[in-house]
Amino acid sequence: MATVWVGDTFRIFPGKYGEDPLWGESHELKYASGNTVDETFRRASAEFTEPIMPANAPVNHPGLHGAVWFETLFQDKKDTSGKTLFALYHNENYPSTLPFDSTTGEGYKDVNWPQGLKGPETKTAVCRIGIMKSIDGGRSWSDRGIILEDLQPRMILRPHNNGINFAGGVGDPSAVANGDYLYIFYGEYGYPGIYEPEKYDTAFEWAGQCISMARIALADLDNPVGKAKRWNGKRFDEPSNGIGIPVSSIQIPLQEGGGPASSPTAKYYWGPSVSWNNYLNCWVMLMARAEGPSWKGGGIYISFNPNADLGMGNNSQQWTQPKLLLEKPGHIVWYPSLQPVNNAEDKANKYTSLNLGQKARLFFKDQYDGKSPYVSEYLIEFKR
Repeated sequence: MATVWVGDTFRIFPGKYGEDPLWGESHELKYASGNTVDETFRRASAEFTEPIMPANAPVNHPGLHGAVWFETLFQDKKDTSGKTLFALYHNENYPSTLPFDSTTGEGYKDVNWPQGLKGPETKTAVCRIGIMKSIDGGRSWSDRGIILEDLQPRMILRPHNNGINFAGGVGDPSAVANGDYLYIFYGEYGYPGIYEPEKYDTAFEWAGQCISMARIALADLDNPVGKAKRWNGKRFDEPSNGIGIPVSSIQIPLQEGGGPASSPTAKYYWGPSVSWNNYLNCWVMLMARAEGPSWKGGGIYISFNPNADLGMGNNSQQWTQPKLLLEKPGHIVWYPSLQPVNNAEDKANKYTSLNLGQKARLFFKDQYDGKSPYVSEYLIEFKR
């Protein structure tokens, strides 16, 4: 649920856009606006507007491929109108929409591909992270390209990938601007090396996965391809398609049931949503926890980082061990986010999902009994 204030208008951008051979083409990425937070969130579906989006490029041609979801909106402070926006998007592709290109190394080979979400005869997706730009407050968008991805050699294939989620890749991101950089938090689902079936090692895969970080200079957002750098254990210096090091404090140890994303039984945290809390003076991260195939899990977890400057030393990695925030037994809960409340303070400060005060609304996707609404059942009040 990416949110932003454009002038005195609060705007939200939920939904999915683009081609998807498993679920079908979608035009559900839309936006709604209002003069207050509550007015915007109460909009009926018929009141949402589809923005002008870049068309999917034909197979084997450069351009946008697969489906996208907007995860975070960053506002260009150089534009005083507030209309210049950058959207960090989650992108999903398949061997059919992005076949392997031997000249670029991008794309995927349809060999031993793992099972998809609709059964053994379907294929699973690969996720990537990209940037789009709008100069009219989100009414139309241009694609600036993919900024983080895992290439074919890191895909985890049959017979080892039985998690029924992704073949690999990076996705489900959140990002915050800090200093001169946009810091990106994302789920790492790829093998931390070249996947070779005869050399596959469960513990090795686990060690390179969970929630990871990268950053890109704000000055590079208009032309971002190849500019992002992953955390390599000491600094942000690993290439955008290289092998980074995940946040160790958020990994679940193997002896406590943690494991790789390719396993149908391993536990791991994913789907981070990060914000700066002005009351606590620290960063707050919400996340889901997979405890079964296809990301199944009934809890939302929370972690904190007290370091205002994420660029100093290893400050960006100093997250507390996640604690259970909300549990709904028998439900699958995921995609949590904190959103501003409808009061004068939050409106005066133009709080969004990235910048909040003492109180916030908790949103999450709640899947149960064949339903899958995005709900807000709780307010959170932070205490120092």
